Amino acid sequence: MTEKPNIVSPRTHVHRMVLAALLLALGLVLPFVTGQIPEIGSMLLPMHLPVLICGFVCGWKWGALVGFVLPLMRSLLFQMPPLLPTMRTGGALCMAFELMAYGLFCGLLYRKLKPYRWGLIVSLVGAMLIGRIVWAVASVIIYRIFADFNFDFQLFLTGGFVAAWPGMLVQLVIVPVVVRLLEDSKLLRAE
Repeated sequence: MTEKPNIVSPRTHVHRMVLAALLLALGLVLPFVTGQIPEIGSMLLPMHLPVLICGFVCGWKWGALVGFVLPLMRSLLFQMPPLLPTMRTGGALCMAFELMAYGLFCGLLYRKLKPYRWGLIVSLVGAMLIGRIVWAVASVIIYRIFADFNFDFQLFLTGGFVAAWPGMLVQLVIVPVVVRLLEDSKLLRAE
């Protein structure tokens, strides 16, 4: 059995670029839905959804790019999240590395696991866990450089899992449904 070369037509490339731009725009405005109550926004993680979806439907390159650019662009345009970490938030710089990992690993894992029954869910959970680890490593470094306190294991557990579990649950429900709908709609072309 020979494998087809992975050639993406210019039309498919433009299609993915447009879809990635749409998901980037969605990531910029979606936090306004929960923005009136910051505690709910930080629990529901609205910027994560478009990045995860982008990694699945546009591939790892676009997912990583949108993931890295989105929090930085949102910080520069709307000053939320703040660019650098504070006592209250990790900041857009830490989040940029986390979301880049989400988009990157959703695309890479799904590319390998798509033929399997649970490929989408395993890819999503794997990307979420890897993204949290990348966020922790970035936070340790960035907090040490820009903040007057250290990012420790307690902050990792609290920020990465305890406070974020509602958003992670929303991701586990919404992302697979949206990805399946997009795949079934024939709007996406196979690689």
